Amino acid sequence: MTQGSAALPPRGVNAKTAPRSPKPPKKRRVLKVVLLLLLAVILLIAAYVGFLATKANKAINDIGTVSNNEVQIPVAESVKKKAVGMVLLGLDTRAKGGGMNTDVMMVAVFNPNSKSATVISIPRDTLLELEGYGERKANANYATFFSQARSDKGMDKEAAEADAKRAIRDMLGKYFGVDLKYTAVVNFKGFEDVVDALGGIEVNVDMDMKYVDNYDGTNINLKKGLQTLDGDKTLDFVRYRKSNDGKNMSSDFDRNQRESEVVAKIVDKMKSLGGIAKMGNVIDAVGDNMSIDMPPKEIQNLMKTYFGISSSDIQFIPLEGTWKSPYVYLDETKLSEARAALQAKMAE
Repeated sequence: MTQGSAALPPRGVNAKTAPRSPKPPKKRRVLKVVLLLLLAVILLIAAYVGFLATKANKAINDIGTVSNNEVQIPVAESVKKKAVGMVLLGLDTRAKGGGMNTDVMMVAVFNPNSKSATVISIPRDTLLELEGYGERKANANYATFFSQARSDKGMDKEAAEADAKRAIRDMLGKYFGVDLKYTAVVNFKGFEDVVDALGGIEVNVDMDMKYVDNYDGTNINLKKGLQTLDGDKTLDFVRYRKSNDGKNMSSDFDRNQRESEVVAKIVDKMKSLGGIAKMGNVIDAVGDNMSIDMPPKEIQNLMKTYFGISSSDIQFIPLEGTWKSPYVYLDETKLSEARAALQAKMAE
C-alpha cells in the first residue's frame, strides 16, 4: 500500500458518508445559548440594581435632613416594624407667584404588617379649628410656622424649615388623633420631574380646563377626556380651579380628588415594568426636589418595606365640606371617618 493510500477510507465506505466527529444535540446547543442569555440578563439586572442603589443612597442623603448621628431609631420602632404617620406637603416654589403656602396637604399612615397605607387629603382652604392655634387657612400654617421661627425665634432658614415641619405635624397629629413622626416636603418642580421621569401618566381630564395668569406664568389649557399628560400638564390638571371666563369651576374638593388620582397613577406607574426601567430618573427627580426629617437609614427601610406597594394597597380619603368664604368647613361625619381610618391603620 502506498503512503498516499493511508488517507483513503476503508474499502466499501463512501468518502461522503464516512463517520465524522459527533456534534452536540441541537437541543443542548439551544439550552447553552439560553443559559448564556439568561446569565447576561442577570448580570445586567445586578449592575442596574447596583446603579440604582448608588443613586438611591445619594438621593437619600440629599433628601434626609436628619443624620444618623443625630437620631438612632430602635429596631422595634423602625418603619419596617411599626406603623408610621407622616405629613406630606406640596409647595409652590415658582419664581413668580410661589411661596411657602402648601398647595397639597396630606396625612398618611403606613403599616408594615399589611404593607398598606391610608392617605387623607386636606382642602387647602380648610379652617382647622384647634385650640391653641390661630384662625387661618390650612395651607397657610406651614408658612406661618416658618415665619415665626425666623422672626420670633431668630432661626436661620434651615433651622426654621425644620421647626415648621415639626410644628405642622404636631398640629395635624392633634387634629387627627394620631402620632405623626415625620414631615416630607416636595416642591412643584419635583412633582413635574417625577411624572416626566416616568414618561407621563394617563388620566381622565374631567372638564375643559383653560386659565391664563400672565403674572406667574400660569397657562393651563387641557381638553376633557382620557390622555397622557407630561409633568407640566399633570400639575395643571391638579392645580386647576377656574377658567378666565368663569364657565368652568373646580372646587377644592375636586382638586383633592385629582390629587389622589394622580398619586395613585404615579404609584402604579412606578411599579410597572416601564416604571422600574425609569427608576434611576425618578430617584434623581425626588433627590433634587424633596426633603424629609427622617434619618437616612429609616428612609432606606421605608423604601425597602413599601417598594412593591400599589394603588390598591392605598386607601385615599379626600376630606369634604362646605365652602363659606373664606374657608372650607369640613363635614364632621366625614372628618370622623377619616380620623378613624388613620387610627385603624396605625393599629393593624
